[in-house]
Amino acid sequence: DQSLSDPIAGIGVPGEFPYIRGIHPTGYRGKLWTMRQFAGFGSAADTNQRFKYLLAQGQTGLSVAFHLPTLYGYDSDHQMAAGEVGKCGVAIDSLADMEALFDGIPLGDVTTSMTINSTAPILFAMYLAVAEKQGVDIANRVSGTLQNDILKEYIAQKEYIYPPRPSMRLITDQFSFAAERVPKWNTISISGYHIREAGSTALQELAFTLRDGMEYVEYGVRAGLEVDTFAPRLSFFFNSHNDFFEEIAKFRAARKIWATVMRERYGAKNPRSWMLRFHTQTAGCSLTAQQPVNNVVRTTVQALAAVLGGTQSLHTNALDETLALPTEENARIALRTQQILAHESGVINTVDPLGGSWFVEEMTRAMVDGAFDYFRRIDALGGMVEAIEAGFPQREVMDAAFAYQRSVEKREKLVVGMNAFQMENEPPVDTLYISDELADIQVAALDRVKSARDRGAVVRTLDALRAGARGEANTMPLILDCVKAYCTVGEVSDAMRDVFGTYEEPAVF
Repeated sequence: DQSLSDPIAGIGVPGEFPYIRGIHPTGYRGKLWTMRQFAGFGSAADTNQRFKYLLAQGQTGLSVAFHLPTLYGYDSDHQMAAGEVGKCGVAIDSLADMEALFDGIPLGDVTTSMTINSTAPILFAMYLAVAEKQGVDIANRVSGTLQNDILKEYIAQKEYIYPPRPSMRLITDQFSFAAERVPKWNTISISGYHIREAGSTALQELAFTLRDGMEYVEYGVRAGLEVDTFAPRLSFFFNSHNDFFEEIAKFRAARKIWATVMRERYGAKNPRSWMLRFHTQTAGCSLTAQQPVNNVVRTTVQALAAVLGGTQSLHTNALDETLALPTEENARIALRTQQILAHESGVINTVDPLGGSWFVEEMTRAMVDGAFDYFRRIDALGGMVEAIEAGFPQREVMDAAFAYQRSVEKREKLVVGMNAFQMENEPPVDTLYISDELADIQVAALDRVKSARDRGAVVRTLDALRAGARGEANTMPLILDCVKAYCTVGEVSDAMRDVFGTYEEPAVF
């Protein structure tokens, strides 16, 4: 279709296959993107207050950051949690914490995104249990998104627990469960964000993210699911970095690639299976500790690229996020950045304002071609799971990160305030501090939960989960039974560790 001589040929119109120009014919004139600021720190009560503050400031969706022990399947009283309780996200050990996290927030009226992967089915079950306790009809009124992207954990972020194949089984179990019981829920947000944060190029982020998505589709089909029963609820999560036009081209290319492979490679018939919907977060790795106020400018440029690229929801990083979790004031400034773009800049008034630009369309075409080249290389290895086991994407990202760092050290790449235009004696920046006393408070609360629950129900539901995991049962209803019995994140994770084992990454050089 497109060619070097006529790069704007075949780009189509917004809202029509292959969706290069957007999945909605009216762009943001019909509906603004969801302003979904990522938040989570300290106890569930602390984060509940931050959620309510952000909603009062005009945020239109919630996004939960969990602390490291929850991400790795440990409770706050585990030795591996020492020094980490509530530090990089909210501490969630049991359903009691989840109830406190959403206290006073009606889950039938707000959409929630949860950045959780290895323990995604556990936190998903807790969220549904809270919604049911609130009297919300989960089949018709509960909507939101799980990140639930384990493949990118093996590639980049490394927050895995189980080996790849049982991890993929847990994901397909959620596909099937949600399609039947929670049809408005996005069961996975296939994430390039962390691949980019690990040092990949824009093209690698695009290619590896979409090929991960293709792998999830293939595993879903192998599990006996019809592609159009689960593909419409797949969503994506991209990074928006500093190269303004490259990022816009990446987003436009992603829509074309996904539409093409879903229709032609997987035979999807439902147009909603072809439409790539995505959340964007501005680039945390681009922020500098030096002259951190400059990060407001970086975030604004990156957010504008996401908007012009057609994102469905957006998180804008706070200026202090390279130093600590954001303060309330800096979180508000980050949200105001989105609101100014939406209501003052005028960029929402035209659908795909950069469509037809020779430069943008040529960059988009190059991104498409480069991604399909990566697909061929990964297919030759047997698929994305096999490529990960062989270390292919890991090496590609490592090489790109090393090349970028060398360019910064040689000052071939200038970073304002860091290796160019420096200041001496910069004034300190106030940051959010999480006291170590929180761990004692959280462990005491966990002890109270354990002493008050029905111990027989705990043993019974965990044993049922082990038995189901050994067999072919869908694990989601079993996990839901566990969390309703107030089994902890660590206990449910350990039950599956007993069956699936744990993953140890091979050395990649």
